[in-house]
Amino acid sequence: MNMREILRQHWGKVILLVTLASLVVAAPFVLVHQREGETTVQSLYQCPMHPSYTSDRPGDCPICGMRLVPVQGSSPVQAEEPSAEDVYVCPMHPEVQQHEPGKCPKCGMDLVKQTIAGQADAGPSVNPPEGSGGNVAGLAPIHATDEQLGLAGVRTAEATAGELTGRVRAVGNVVPDETRVRQVTTKVAGWVERLYVNNVGQVVRAGEPLLELYSPELLASQEEYLRARKTGEQFEKSSLPEVRQGGRDLANAAKKRLELFDVPADLFDRIENTGVAQRTITLRAPFGGHVTDKMVLEGQRIEAGMPLVTITDLSRVWVIGQVYEAEAAAARPGRPADVSLQYDPETKLSGRVSLVYPTLDTQSRTIQVRFEFANPRLTLKPGMYVNVELANERSRGVLVPDSAVMDTGTRQLVFVEATPGHFEPREVRVGLRSEGRTVVERGLAAGERVAVSANFLLDSESRLRAAIAGPTTEHAQHGVKK
Repeated sequence: MNMREILRQHWGKVILLVTLASLVVAAPFVLVHQREGETTVQSLYQCPMHPSYTSDRPGDCPICGMRLVPVQGSSPVQAEEPSAEDVYVCPMHPEVQQHEPGKCPKCGMDLVKQTIAGQADAGPSVNPPEGSGGNVAGLAPIHATDEQLGLAGVRTAEATAGELTGRVRAVGNVVPDETRVRQVTTKVAGWVERLYVNNVGQVVRAGEPLLELYSPELLASQEEYLRARKTGEQFEKSSLPEVRQGGRDLANAAKKRLELFDVPADLFDRIENTGVAQRTITLRAPFGGHVTDKMVLEGQRIEAGMPLVTITDLSRVWVIGQVYEAEAAAARPGRPADVSLQYDPETKLSGRVSLVYPTLDTQSRTIQVRFEFANPRLTLKPGMYVNVELANERSRGVLVPDSAVMDTGTRQLVFVEATPGHFEPREVRVGLRSEGRTVVERGLAAGERVAVSANFLLDSESRLRAAIAGPTTEHAQHGVKK
């Protein structure tokens, strides 16, 4: 008979032996002691995160620091009777409570001692400034260690008292000053005999010749004037005053006709001196500037009223800025403004608001604002994009970084570090915001420290803790367990 057949016949006995052996091995972990008629059961404790670690007494896991829990089926050793007045609660998880010190099995934080009377060993309290509103509904204080704050990326900054000047920034487009744009035309038809302005961008001075025009109509008007002048000279020899006056009126009417054709004054001088009609007249620049448009060529026939040359004075230009609807109050005529160039941020020009357009762009929700800037060196060129800074009102108060304020839509919140690692939610009222800072008008005092990063993590934990605490949230905010 081989070994397999022996085990098959005695298989029931083998199972019984293995069961008895396991009971003998487990026996040392549950011991019953008789002491003066009192029975105390000693249990086995293990780590919830690391079940391989066990101990015969309560304590903390040396691997993760979590509180050891008794193994199912056993009961803890009844040692010293705890005081009915002492309760230890986790600051971040108020539902974790016990009658002896230790660490929270959820987050590993040290439990805080408190009594039924409501006095907790949570360190000194910090009273919020007057008007802060006290407790914030739906939020609860937060306790965290330096390590936890570092892992969450929580940083704090000190609130300071000071003054903040609001500045509205906008993008502007440089355009010519419309009052400094002149278009050269003629009131008679003719042909361009000679063109002195041959390209766009050419600089001309006031009085410089632009072109020479031959006009049969203008030539006939000159000859009419010369004949009227001779007739008037003959009428001056008459003894009748009416005849003499008629001659003078005839000459003046012919001269007035030439003046209405915008004949230059120097043409009259040549006609008076020579007594001969001039074949062509010279059109001159009405003022200095740059030729920004040229619509005529040499030898071209032109009609009356046809635009010939456009001259623009760029020594002073406009900047049309786009200001958002919410910042429209800062755009007032006469308010100073600065403009900086994208290709040269160090160069700044000063100007003022000259006009706020009366309409709103419904697509971009912006209002057009016109600024006037002197441009002696032609730094600002039409069509260029620039950055405009518009000075706004000033405000004094407690200054904090913008990131410290959480705007929920119905209220503004900050998390104040009352003591190291202890953050309290505080409802505040904010005012002016500019240059990355905010003026807190109520709810915060200068010198207090506020969280400026990872605020959403603090807000989430604060809401979670308040939701778990339920109706006892108000008491939990003061370290009181109801």
